[in-house]
Amino acid sequence: MKEKVLLGMSGGVDSSVSAILLKKAGYEVVGCTMNLLEEPNEEAINDAKKVCEKLEIEHHVFDCRKEFRCHVIDAFISEYENARTPNPCVECNQYLKFGAFYDKAKELGCKYIATGHYAKKEYSEKYKQYVLRKSSEEKKDQTYFLYTIPKEKVENIIFPLQDNVSKEDTRAIAEQYGLEIATKKDSQEICFIKDDDYQKFLKEHMQKVPKKGNIILTTGEILGKHKGLVNYTIGQRKGLGISYKEPLYVVKLDTKNNQVIVGTEKELYHNELEAMNVNWIIDVENKLEKGLECLAKIRYRAKEAEAKVIKENETIKVVFQEPQRAITSGQSVVFYDEDGIVLGGGKIK
Repeated sequence: MKEKVLLGMSGGVDSSVSAILLKKAGYEVVGCTMNLLEEPNEEAINDAKKVCEKLEIEHHVFDCRKEFRCHVIDAFISEYENARTPNPCVECNQYLKFGAFYDKAKELGCKYIATGHYAKKEYSEKYKQYVLRKSSEEKKDQTYFLYTIPKEKVENIIFPLQDNVSKEDTRAIAEQYGLEIATKKDSQEICFIKDDDYQKFLKEHMQKVPKKGNIILTTGEILGKHKGLVNYTIGQRKGLGISYKEPLYVVKLDTKNNQVIVGTEKELYHNELEAMNVNWIIDVENKLEKGLECLAKIRYRAKEAEAKVIKENETIKVVFQEPQRAITSGQSVVFYDEDGIVLGGGKIK
């Protein structure tokens, strides 16, 4: 009897090729597209449906608008209102793709769920459990967004693209099977924001009107006015509307005094951060008292850096060997071992 797997299908090339690879591997594949937006993405739903028809697999559309609104969109707005820079993909993976979607799979009698993420799942003799590991496609690796997966669910997840060396390989498979979406462009960065104009989106959806305030130098000198903290993020240089004898960057958002604090590039670098809402995929908590040596990554495009993780009551402290640029509240810090296995991660406080 074939094992049944529920595959998340966005209508893009990655999830479509995942369907092909799962069928080739002998699974009974059920395709599913989650309707997340108030205005459904009919093109994505139709593209997914066409692929399923061509591959002769069942296709469902799940209405997840309420969950997406609550856990992703509202959380996104709330974080910006509190001068934090969120990562909605992390929330979507936690509550939708590996939360509500996982529950739907069980309802349909599926043993596994699968997604088109570039990541690896394998059994580790070192840790005696199933683990998440960085993809062979280093540039496309998405494990940074997956650290919130509960460790008990890892065994029941399949990443069909885990052995693909490049995105070109994925497109080549789609072309080989005559899929119309073979040349379809990758989706935009934030699916619920048109043209990636997040400032316009926030202006239309925020409850509070952003208050103007001062832009000040780290020395206390007032350099100009800001348009509301929501319009700024740590490390930002462009669009500040101020002039100075050397380039200045946002180094802090002071919510108490409603100030954007700017400084030189060297003032962006720090050795430590505090993180909350930590999830460990590997059992390493017993090492946190003395300090867990690992590699840590503070944003998706950043390189991993050597660090020590120490437990502090309900949070953790991360101490880097080398200072890190623009550590940003609301973003995630993700921990890896020397073999590229995800240990866990948390949200930067």
